[in-house]
Amino acid sequence: MFHNVFGKRETVLRLSSGDTIITSTADAHGFDSQMREVAQRPNPLTGPFFVDGAQPGDTLAVDLEKITPNRREGWSSNSIDPSIVDPSFAGALPEKEYVQWQVDAKGRRLILRDQGWKHARLQLPMEPMLGCIGVAPKEGQLLSSMTSAEHGGNMDWRGCREGTRVYLPVFEEGALLYIGDGHAVQSDGEIGGTGVEISMTVRLSVHLLKQKKITWPRAEDSICIYTIGNARPLFQALQHATTEMIRWLADEFQLDTISASILMSQCVRYELANVFDPAYSAVCKLEKTYLSNSGVLD
Repeated sequence: MFHNVFGKRETVLRLSSGDTIITSTADAHGFDSQMREVAQRPNPLTGPFFVDGAQPGDTLAVDLEKITPNRREGWSSNSIDPSIVDPSFAGALPEKEYVQWQVDAKGRRLILRDQGWKHARLQLPMEPMLGCIGVAPKEGQLLSSMTSAEHGGNMDWRGCREGTRVYLPVFEEGALLYIGDGHAVQSDGEIGGTGVEISMTVRLSVHLLKQKKITWPRAEDSICIYTIGNARPLFQALQHATTEMIRWLADEFQLDTISASILMSQCVRYELANVFDPAYSAVCKLEKTYLSNSGVLD
């Protein structure tokens, strides 16, 4: 079942904490693995998945175990979005059209099939990710699959890839998890308004963290911890991400605000996630080795 909003909708499957599922997504225009139009654009979402026992104030942890394009054909924009360049230069950008990509036979690289590329045939390594991951928003809202907020949403963060655990605050009974908008590869910021859009097969597992309250999405992998703020202007998104990192260091690592400030002032790095859609997404990240070296993890 596909939806174009995050919110309370009919459940497609009930899960228990610890369950693993294999599911699929349609691309951003609603086409599946067989290139059949099965859902409405934009960004049709697979879900929602109801997690038994999830209540407001809990946290849902989602392990992204496998994200694999399930067809050979993908597409992207041929132009950077005008909002990303100087206004005086925007008129020099081409009229936006779509270009076609093909996954190679081994499923490792993308090959540009169109003639717009003026040099040798462009090939890129595959970096599959999910542009959309989130739960039902707070206060019973229905929010478009084109935007993001505290619930997650269309964050278009390249870090939503295999091996990442995403933490989402729960606002509704069952959490109501959605995924979608698979990209075979994408720039930081999704500056063209698309990645290489393609349908995906996804294996994920869910873990319910009872009475663990977070304010904004968090994530971790083997190298870093991450916090994600979603807002416009971009500086407000950065504020949310930074504040959530301070909260995480206090909650999990027992650092007071002074200690967290000293560590973060020298060690955090920032990534741009989405700078195209209605809400921008900024990511604050901290390498786990700094926490270990500080003695926090010793």
